[in-house]
Amino acid sequence: MAAGVGPVVATERLVLRPFSDVDRGPFFALNTHPSVVESLGWSPSRAESDAIVDHIGEEMSREGWGIWAVEVAGETPFVGMVGLHQARAELPFAPAVEVEWRLHPDHWGHGYATEAAAASLRFGFDEAGLSEIVAYTTTLNTRSQAVMARIGMEHDRAGDFDHPRLPEDSPLRRHVLYRVTSEGWSVTRSQSSPTVTS
Repeated sequence: MAAGVGPVVATERLVLRPFSDVDRGPFFALNTHPSVVESLGWSPSRAESDAIVDHIGEEMSREGWGIWAVEVAGETPFVGMVGLHQARAELPFAPAVEVEWRLHPDHWGHGYATEAAAASLRFGFDEAGLSEIVAYTTTLNTRSQAVMARIGMEHDRAGDFDHPRLPEDSPLRRHVLYRVTSEGWSVTRSQSSPTVTS
């Protein structure tokens, strides 16, 4: 099935837009890049990757927000994904809405993740009316932890957890949890460069 429709979010350099069918190939390439697989701990098949796109579209259509495809305006049509997502019920901090991102390694180091994630927070609080947004990653993923800190999220050390889907002996099993409330976001929002349109 085709991906859903939804709002478009614009930042200084990026366009966050609903996924379309033309993104399926680049999304699969992203999900199977060795550096991404190393961070995630698994590599999906093409069918599994396409199923994620379907789920993303369904959530966007249902909620009016979700995971966006990220493009560099006027330059690169797909560099990854970023946005908001209902956390899996099996996770210890659920129910919650998380902000997540996954960019192709060719586009790391440009600040795109920070710019897009900050715009996602702004949409979540200003447009969707969320009261809190969380983020999590493996303890080894210091790059993502740095993004979380830069967008105003705080480490909830008491909420750190072992991911239930990863084997007990996996070095990726231990995860850190970050949070930000709408009140906390309002304190730091003036320091955030992205602007949001819908």
